[in-house]
Amino acid sequence: MKAIVVTDQAAGMVGMKLVERPEPQAAINDVVVHVHASGFVPTELAWPSTWTDRLDHDRTPSIPGHELAGLVTALGYGTTGLSVGQRVFGLADWYRDGTLAEYVAIEARNLAPLPGDVDFTVGASLPISGLTAWQGLFEHGRLQAGQSVLVHGAAGAVGSMVTQLAGEAGAYVIGTGRAADRQTVLDFGAKEFVDLDNDALEDVGEVDLVFDVIGSDIQKRSAGLIRAGGTLVTVVGPAEARPADGLAVDFVVESDRAQLSEIVQRVRDGRLRTNVGNVATLDDAVAAFNPAERISGQTIIRVRP
Repeated sequence: MKAIVVTDQAAGMVGMKLVERPEPQAAINDVVVHVHASGFVPTELAWPSTWTDRLDHDRTPSIPGHELAGLVTALGYGTTGLSVGQRVFGLADWYRDGTLAEYVAIEARNLAPLPGDVDFTVGASLPISGLTAWQGLFEHGRLQAGQSVLVHGAAGAVGSMVTQLAGEAGAYVIGTGRAADRQTVLDFGAKEFVDLDNDALEDVGEVDLVFDVIGSDIQKRSAGLIRAGGTLVTVVGPAEARPADGLAVDFVVESDRAQLSEIVQRVRDGRLRTNVGNVATLDDAVAAFNPAERISGQTIIRVRP
Protein backbone atom coordinates (compact mmCIF):
# COMPACT_ATOMS: atom_id res chain seq x y z
CA MET A 1 0.00 0.00 0.00
CA LYS A 2 1.01 3.65 -0.34
CA ALA A 3 1.79 5.49 2.88
CA ILE A 4 3.44 8.66 4.12
CA VAL A 5 6.31 7.97 6.54
CA VAL A 6 8.61 10.06 8.71
CA THR A 7 12.04 9.04 9.96
CA ASP A 8 13.78 12.26 11.03
CA GLN A 9 12.20 14.39 13.74
CA ALA A 10 14.50 17.34 13.05
CA ALA A 11 13.38 17.47 9.40
CA GLY A 12 9.75 18.15 10.28
CA MET A 13 7.23 17.96 7.44
CA VAL A 14 10.03 18.41 4.90
CA GLY A 15 11.17 14.91 5.87
CA MET A 16 7.88 13.25 4.89
CA LYS A 17 8.10 10.63 2.14
CA LEU A 18 5.53 8.67 0.12
CA VAL A 19 6.57 5.00 0.13
CA GLU A 20 5.23 1.46 -0.29
CA ARG A 21 4.48 -0.36 2.97
CA PRO A 22 2.94 -3.77 3.75
CA GLU A 23 -0.80 -3.70 4.38
CA PRO A 24 -1.57 -4.02 8.12
CA GLN A 25 -3.23 -7.06 9.64
CA ALA A 26 -6.02 -7.05 12.21
CA ALA A 27 -4.75 -8.10 15.65
CA ILE A 28 -7.02 -8.86 18.61
CA ASN A 29 -9.60 -6.07 19.05
CA ASP A 30 -8.51 -4.45 15.78
CA VAL A 31 -10.24 -3.82 12.51
CA VAL A 32 -8.56 -2.89 9.25
CA VAL A 33 -9.99 0.16 7.51
CA HIS A 34 -9.53 1.08 3.85
CA VAL A 35 -8.87 4.77 4.37
CA HIS A 36 -10.82 7.11 2.10
CA ALA A 37 -9.81 10.35 3.82
CA SER A 38 -7.35 11.27 6.55
CA GLY A 39 -6.71 14.34 8.69
CA PHE A 40 -3.27 15.46 9.82
CA VAL A 41 -2.22 17.79 12.66
CA PRO A 42 1.21 19.39 12.02
CA THR A 43 2.07 19.36 15.73
CA GLU A 44 2.12 15.54 15.59
CA LEU A 45 5.72 15.75 14.49
CA ALA A 46 6.62 17.22 17.88
CA TRP A 47 4.82 14.49 19.85
CA PRO A 48 7.04 11.75 21.36
CA SER A 49 4.43 9.16 20.36
CA THR A 50 5.16 9.82 16.69
CA TRP A 51 8.74 8.62 17.15
CA THR A 52 8.73 6.07 19.98
CA ASP A 53 6.43 3.42 21.40
CA ARG A 54 5.07 3.32 24.94
CA LEU A 55 8.35 1.82 26.17
CA ASP A 56 10.26 4.71 24.58
CA HIS A 57 11.74 2.49 21.86
CA ASP A 58 12.26 3.99 18.42
CA ARG A 59 9.43 3.02 16.05
CA THR A 60 10.45 4.84 12.89
CA PRO A 61 9.73 4.86 10.05
CA SER A 62 6.28 5.71 11.37
CA ILE A 63 3.11 6.66 9.55
CA PRO A 64 1.59 9.89 10.94
CA GLY A 65 -2.04 10.96 10.86
CA HIS A 66 -4.71 9.92 13.36
CA GLU A 67 -8.06 11.00 11.93
CA LEU A 68 -9.74 8.85 9.31
CA ALA A 69 -12.89 7.95 7.48
CA GLY A 70 -13.24 4.84 5.36
CA LEU A 71 -14.59 1.30 5.02
CA VAL A 72 -13.96 -1.68 7.30
CA THR A 73 -12.24 -4.45 5.32
CA ALA A 74 -11.27 -6.97 8.04
CA LEU A 75 -12.20 -7.79 11.63
CA GLY A 76 -9.83 -9.09 14.30
CA TYR A 77 -10.85 -11.42 17.10
CA GLY A 78 -12.91 -9.80 19.82
CA THR A 79 -14.26 -6.86 17.82
CA THR A 80 -17.88 -5.90 18.36
CA GLY A 81 -20.24 -3.31 16.96
CA LEU A 82 -18.70 -3.13 13.48
CA SER A 83 -18.95 -5.17 10.29
CA VAL A 84 -16.99 -5.63 7.06
CA GLY A 85 -18.01 -3.01 4.50
CA GLN A 86 -19.27 -0.56 7.13
CA ARG A 87 -18.56 3.17 6.75
CA VAL A 88 -16.65 4.41 9.81
CA PHE A 89 -14.68 7.36 11.13
CA GLY A 90 -12.54 7.83 14.19
CA LEU A 91 -9.29 8.52 15.97
CA ALA A 92 -6.29 6.19 15.76
CA ASP A 93 -3.98 5.43 18.69
CA TRP A 94 -1.14 7.94 19.15
CA TYR A 95 1.56 5.25 19.41
CA ARG A 96 0.65 3.21 16.36
CA ASP A 97 1.05 3.73 12.64
CA GLY A 98 -1.53 6.23 11.57
CA THR A 99 -3.91 7.13 8.80
CA LEU A 100 -1.83 8.76 6.06
CA ALA A 101 -1.97 5.46 4.23
CA GLU A 102 -4.33 3.41 2.12
CA TYR A 103 -5.06 1.04 5.02
CA VAL A 104 -4.80 1.25 8.80
CA ALA A 105 -5.23 -1.24 11.64
CA ILE A 106 -7.13 0.39 14.48
CA GLU A 107 -8.89 -0.69 17.65
CA ALA A 108 -12.60 -1.10 16.98
CA ARG A 109 -13.49 0.98 20.05
CA ASN A 110 -11.84 4.01 18.43
CA LEU A 111 -14.31 4.05 15.55
CA ALA A 112 -17.92 5.14 15.12
CA PRO A 113 -20.34 4.52 12.24
CA LEU A 114 -20.23 7.21 9.56
CA PRO A 115 -23.72 7.87 8.17
CA GLY A 116 -24.11 7.48 4.42
CA ASP A 117 -25.05 11.14 3.94
CA VAL A 118 -21.77 12.41 5.44
CA ASP A 119 -18.85 12.64 3.01
CA PHE A 120 -15.63 10.83 3.90
CA THR A 121 -13.74 14.14 3.75
CA VAL A 122 -16.08 15.65 6.32
CA GLY A 123 -15.86 12.53 8.48
CA ALA A 124 -12.07 12.67 8.56
CA SER A 125 -12.14 16.31 9.66
CA LEU A 126 -14.19 15.64 12.81
CA PRO A 127 -12.37 13.36 15.30
CA ILE A 128 -9.56 15.49 16.74
CA SER A 129 -11.19 18.90 16.45
CA GLY A 130 -14.66 17.71 17.41
CA LEU A 131 -13.64 15.52 20.33
CA THR A 132 -11.17 18.11 21.63
CA ALA A 133 -13.89 20.75 21.63
CA TRP A 134 -16.49 18.44 23.17
CA GLN A 135 -14.26 17.11 25.94
CA GLY A 136 -12.72 20.49 26.73
CA LEU A 137 -16.07 22.24 27.02
CA PHE A 138 -18.28 19.64 28.64
CA GLU A 139 -16.03 17.14 30.47
CA HIS A 140 -13.25 19.43 31.68
CA GLY A 141 -14.84 22.88 31.45
CA ARG A 142 -18.27 21.78 32.73
CA LEU A 143 -19.87 24.43 30.54
CA GLN A 144 -23.41 25.51 31.39
CA ALA A 145 -25.95 27.57 29.48
CA GLY A 146 -25.62 31.27 30.16
CA GLN A 147 -21.88 31.17 30.85
CA SER A 148 -19.29 33.13 28.86
CA VAL A 149 -16.47 31.46 26.94
CA LEU A 150 -13.30 33.00 25.56
CA VAL A 151 -12.12 30.87 22.62
CA HIS A 152 -8.58 31.42 21.36
CA GLY A 153 -7.83 30.54 17.74
CA ALA A 154 -11.54 30.57 17.00
CA ALA A 155 -11.04 30.41 13.22
CA GLY A 156 -8.98 27.22 13.43
CA ALA A 157 -10.07 23.61 13.24
CA VAL A 158 -10.48 23.17 17.02
CA GLY A 159 -11.49 26.75 17.78
CA SER A 160 -14.31 26.80 15.25
CA MET A 161 -15.73 23.60 16.77
CA VAL A 162 -15.47 25.06 20.26
CA THR A 163 -17.23 28.23 19.11
CA GLN A 164 -20.12 26.34 17.55
CA LEU A 165 -20.62 23.77 20.31
CA ALA A 166 -20.42 26.40 23.04
CA GLY A 167 -22.94 28.58 21.23
CA GLU A 168 -25.31 25.66 20.77
CA ALA A 169 -25.04 24.94 24.50
CA GLY A 170 -26.27 28.45 25.26
CA ALA A 171 -22.96 30.13 26.09
CA TYR A 172 -21.90 33.66 25.15
CA VAL A 173 -18.83 33.14 22.94
CA ILE A 174 -15.97 35.57 22.44
CA GLY A 175 -13.53 34.44 19.75
CA THR A 176 -9.96 35.57 19.18
CA GLY A 177 -7.58 35.44 16.22
CA ARG A 178 -5.93 37.60 13.60
CA ALA A 179 -7.68 40.56 12.00
CA ALA A 180 -8.35 38.55 8.82
CA ASP A 181 -10.22 35.93 10.88
CA ARG A 182 -12.88 38.30 12.21
CA GLN A 183 -15.73 37.48 9.82
CA THR A 184 -14.96 33.77 9.86
CA VAL A 185 -15.17 33.67 13.65
CA LEU A 186 -18.42 35.65 13.69
CA ASP A 187 -19.85 33.37 11.01
CA PHE A 188 -19.14 30.38 13.26
CA GLY A 189 -21.34 32.00 15.91
CA ALA A 190 -19.11 34.12 18.15
CA LYS A 191 -20.83 37.18 19.59
CA GLU A 192 -17.60 39.18 19.79
CA PHE A 193 -14.17 39.05 18.17
CA VAL A 194 -10.82 40.09 19.62
CA ASP A 195 -7.91 40.80 17.26
CA LEU A 196 -4.97 39.61 19.35
CA ASP A 197 -2.55 41.78 17.38
CA ASN A 198 -4.44 45.06 17.78
CA ASP A 199 -7.16 44.80 20.43
CA ALA A 200 -6.73 44.78 24.20
CA LEU A 201 -7.53 41.27 25.44
CA GLU A 202 -8.23 42.61 28.91
CA ASP A 203 -11.16 44.63 27.56
CA VAL A 204 -13.09 41.37 27.33
CA GLY A 205 -13.73 41.49 31.07
CA GLU A 206 -14.44 38.45 33.21
CA VAL A 207 -15.43 35.11 31.65
CA ASP A 208 -16.42 31.72 33.02
CA LEU A 209 -14.27 29.59 30.72
CA VAL A 210 -11.17 30.10 28.60
CA PHE A 211 -10.42 27.52 25.91
CA ASP A 212 -6.72 27.91 25.10
CA VAL A 213 -4.91 26.52 22.06
CA ILE A 214 -2.05 29.05 22.13
CA GLY A 215 -0.33 29.04 25.53
CA SER A 216 2.51 31.41 26.49
CA ASP A 217 1.68 35.07 27.21
CA ILE A 218 -1.88 34.83 25.85
CA GLN A 219 -2.63 32.01 28.27
CA LYS A 220 -1.14 33.92 31.21
CA ARG A 221 -3.16 37.03 30.44
CA SER A 222 -6.31 34.96 29.92
CA ALA A 223 -6.00 33.31 33.33
CA GLY A 224 -6.50 36.72 34.89
CA LEU A 225 -9.85 37.13 33.14
CA ILE A 226 -11.49 34.06 34.67
CA ARG A 227 -14.07 34.87 37.33
CA ALA A 228 -14.26 32.99 40.62
CA GLY A 229 -15.12 29.35 40.09
CA GLY A 230 -14.24 29.46 36.40
CA THR A 231 -11.93 27.24 34.39
CA LEU A 232 -8.95 27.55 32.08
CA VAL A 233 -8.89 24.61 29.66
CA THR A 234 -5.76 24.15 27.56
CA VAL A 235 -4.51 21.62 25.02
CA VAL A 236 -0.92 22.89 24.79
CA GLY A 237 0.49 21.22 27.90
CA PRO A 238 0.40 22.03 31.61
CA ALA A 239 -0.92 25.52 32.24
CA GLU A 240 1.76 28.13 32.90
CA ALA A 241 -0.80 30.29 34.71
CA ARG A 242 -3.78 29.46 36.87
CA PRO A 243 -6.92 31.44 37.68
CA ALA A 244 -6.76 33.11 41.08
CA ASP A 245 -9.93 31.37 42.23
CA GLY A 246 -10.64 28.67 39.65
CA LEU A 247 -9.31 25.60 37.89
CA ALA A 248 -6.67 25.05 35.21
CA VAL A 249 -7.03 21.83 33.23
CA ASP A 250 -4.77 20.50 30.49
CA PHE A 251 -5.82 17.35 28.68
CA VAL A 252 -5.11 15.04 25.77
CA VAL A 253 -8.12 14.16 23.64
CA GLU A 254 -9.37 10.58 23.74
CA SER A 255 -11.48 8.65 21.29
CA ASP A 256 -15.09 8.14 22.33
CA ARG A 257 -17.64 6.41 20.09
CA ALA A 258 -20.67 7.99 21.74
CA GLN A 259 -19.23 11.49 21.47
CA LEU A 260 -18.27 10.94 17.83
CA SER A 261 -21.86 9.93 17.15
CA GLU A 262 -23.15 13.09 18.86
CA ILE A 263 -20.78 15.23 16.80
CA VAL A 264 -21.60 13.68 13.44
CA GLN A 265 -25.34 13.96 14.14
CA ARG A 266 -24.87 17.70 14.59
CA VAL A 267 -23.14 17.83 11.22
CA ARG A 268 -26.03 15.96 9.61
CA ASP A 269 -28.69 18.29 10.92
CA GLY A 270 -26.77 21.49 10.22
CA ARG A 271 -25.88 22.50 13.76
CA LEU A 272 -22.14 22.00 13.19
CA ARG A 273 -19.92 22.95 10.25
CA THR A 274 -16.44 21.63 9.60
CA ASN A 275 -13.49 23.88 8.83
CA VAL A 276 -11.58 22.21 6.00
CA GLY A 277 -9.08 24.54 4.39
CA ASN A 278 -7.42 22.26 1.83
CA VAL A 279 -8.04 18.82 0.33
CA ALA A 280 -5.27 16.93 -1.46
CA THR A 281 -4.61 13.41 -2.71
CA LEU A 282 -2.20 11.05 -0.98
CA ASP A 283 0.18 11.44 -3.92
CA ASP A 284 0.21 15.21 -3.37
CA ALA A 285 0.19 15.09 0.43
CA VAL A 286 3.84 15.97 1.03
CA ALA A 287 3.49 19.15 -1.02
CA ALA A 288 0.15 19.97 0.63
CA PHE A 289 1.75 19.88 4.06
CA ASN A 290 4.42 22.36 2.98
CA PRO A 291 2.38 25.18 1.40
CA ALA A 292 3.95 28.42 0.27
CA GLU A 293 1.32 30.42 2.18
CA ARG A 294 -0.88 30.06 5.26
CA ILE A 295 -3.98 27.96 4.71
CA SER A 296 -6.91 28.63 7.01
CA GLY A 297 -8.63 25.53 8.35
CA GLN A 298 -7.70 21.87 8.38
CA THR A 299 -5.89 19.94 5.65
CA ILE A 300 -7.54 16.65 4.66
CA ILE A 301 -5.87 14.02 2.52
CA ARG A 302 -8.21 12.22 0.19
CA VAL A 303 -6.58 8.80 0.18
CA ARG A 304 -9.05 7.15 -2.14
CA PRO A 305 -10.86 9.20 -4.85
